[in-house]
Order: sequence, then C-alpha cells, then structure tokens
Amino acid sequence: MKEYTILAAVSVLLTVAIDKVSKTAILKKTYFYLFLLIIFGFKFLVNGYLTGKKIVIYNPVFFLGIRIGSIPLEDFFFGFSMVTLSIVFWEYFLKKGQ
Repeated sequence: MKEYTILAAVSVLLTVAIDKVSKTAILKKTYFYLFLLIIFGFKFLVNGYLTGKKIVIYNPVFFLGIRIGSIPLEDFFFGFSMVTLSIVFWEYFLKKGQ
C-alpha cells in the first residue's frame, strides 16, 4: 500500500479544509504562491541534496515512485501542507488576537 502517498494527499486535503474553515483565505492570496515558490526553491536545494546523495532513502513500496529531480512528489505535498498550515494558523491567531 502507498501509505506515504495517502498521508500526503490527506495532509493537503486537511490543509485546504482548515484554510476554508478558519476563513483565512490564504490560498486565494497571490503573495502566498510567490512565497511557496521560494520555499520550494530551497526544498530543491536541501531535499534534492539529501535524496540525490542517498542520505535519505525512500522505500518505493510506500510512495508512487514519481520524482521531481530526486525528490518524491509526496515531499512537495507535505511541504505545501507544513508551510500553508503554519501561515493559516499564524493569520488565524493574529486576527483572533486583534
């Protein structure tokens, strides 16, 4: 079973749902996607190095096997979720505190 793929997809779905429920609308803001591009640029540097040099190895049983460079596609989904949730929570609690 592709557990890593399933967890990555669930993380993206939950992130989108939390953005909607919290009414932060981060996913509708243009600057967010510029920020995400910058984050993914650094992901290519760091994660690309780690997976390219075989410092981090993924068992192909658990993911789709699709890679962008040497990075599994699922890593980008998790990266999206982590960055987006951080911003969503930041914006939510910032508004709540005002």
